[in-house]
Amino acid sequence: MIRAKLGDVAAWCGAAISEPNRENEEIRGVSTDTRTLKPGELFVPIEGERHDGHDFVADAARAGAAAALWRRDRPVPEGGAGLPLLLVDDPLEALQKLAERYRSMLKAKVVAVTGSNGKTTTKDLIASVLARRLLVHKTAGNLNNHIGLPLTILRADPDAEALVVEMGMSGRGEISRLTRLAGPDVAVITNIGEAHLMQLGSRRNIARAKLEIAEGLEPGGALVVPENEPLIREELAASPPPAGVRVFTFGEGADSDVRVHGIRAGIDGTEFRLAFGPALGPKPAGPEEGEPFRVPLPGRHNAVNAAAAAAVGRLLGLDAEDIRRGLMEASVTGMRIERTAAWNGAVLLNDAYNASPTSMRAAIRLVGELAGFQRKWLLLGDMLELGPEEAALHAAIGREAASAGVDRLYTYGRLAAHMAEEASRLMPEEGRVRHFGDKAALAAAVIGELDPADLVLVKASRGMKMEEVVQLLQAGPGRSGGEAHG
Repeated sequence: MIRAKLGDVAAWCGAAISEPNRENEEIRGVSTDTRTLKPGELFVPIEGERHDGHDFVADAARAGAAAALWRRDRPVPEGGAGLPLLLVDDPLEALQKLAERYRSMLKAKVVAVTGSNGKTTTKDLIASVLARRLLVHKTAGNLNNHIGLPLTILRADPDAEALVVEMGMSGRGEISRLTRLAGPDVAVITNIGEAHLMQLGSRRNIARAKLEIAEGLEPGGALVVPENEPLIREELAASPPPAGVRVFTFGEGADSDVRVHGIRAGIDGTEFRLAFGPALGPKPAGPEEGEPFRVPLPGRHNAVNAAAAAAVGRLLGLDAEDIRRGLMEASVTGMRIERTAAWNGAVLLNDAYNASPTSMRAAIRLVGELAGFQRKWLLLGDMLELGPEEAALHAAIGREAASAGVDRLYTYGRLAAHMAEEASRLMPEEGRVRHFGDKAALAAAVIGELDPADLVLVKASRGMKMEEVVQLLQAGPGRSGGEAHG
């Protein structure tokens, strides 16, 4: 984490110190939350829709903060704030400036990951691969926005050799700002999906927004992109990346610089083979192409995510054996096809963190591919922020579900009703498709029928909180009423 004198911090973020005689005192870390703030940290008061961090500076002082940023156009509390204040025009902008300066002081190689789907999982896979040889710091959870990214950078150890960061966005220009702040050596785009169609209007605009990640690449940097995405190829042809930036591809296509093939998905993980092309240097030492790689995650799409991680590993000098072991030992952030169990032992796949048409199709296909279960259930909720085509996109998921060979499709939410309506035409048997306006009622219906030998996938956008259904299924009979709500 960052350690610096107040005088230096003030200079880096354009601040004036309320108590100049304390400029030689030191901060040890940065926090935006007084509930988790540690003694010696710099408190950054973030102004949001519901709360203003300036109102909590006294709490920060009591928690042992070394200093706090303070918007200079606000009056300082009478009698002082109980700690030195660094007066700035905008605390958030000052936080970003501080992170940008700290990043310039780090010797670590920076890997930045964005994409419509799979960026958190891919970030975790990359970090696990690189950790075989390097001291790695990565984004915690999905702290991937204009606040989370600078905090991630500022929490990196000065001795870190690799910094793996995630970048999220909802509109144009956001990735541009984040990548210029992080200055990545390697940038990865996992895919171009339909998330944020409401804000951006088309997949082409989404591709343009994701490709902003190349703007911050260091000279001689690398851009790693999916081989099977024509929009990326077209946009790169129209607007090439900065001079000196090399482009590498991953995917199932024969022309991929890292090609994944022979994919076999199981409930506890996915096996596959990787072929490394000549663009990534001599054939790596270690497993031959015929020896399988593995990730402890189910799904063909996770094998493709692993190929992206393997590309980063090769670019940073790891051999195939390091990559294989790093992928095999990966630990990923929760609620991303997380295996758990119902009260009666039935297998639950909790994929409730988020959803878009691309990720929904991948999850449904996974369920269709898995064998050895008495019945397969899909419990699906709304996909949000899809714009004018939202009804048609939900109906298409209904068709996908009906063609996947599942036994039950239960849906929840206003938009998911279009899934159920479309699937009902193709799965007309009574009881196979049902729609609910209440999560507790949905869970109760499943509990009434679920067999210990069944498989259940739960998935929806974050705002639908479908993990509540998972919790009710884990609890079992007698716990399904009144504990979740729509």
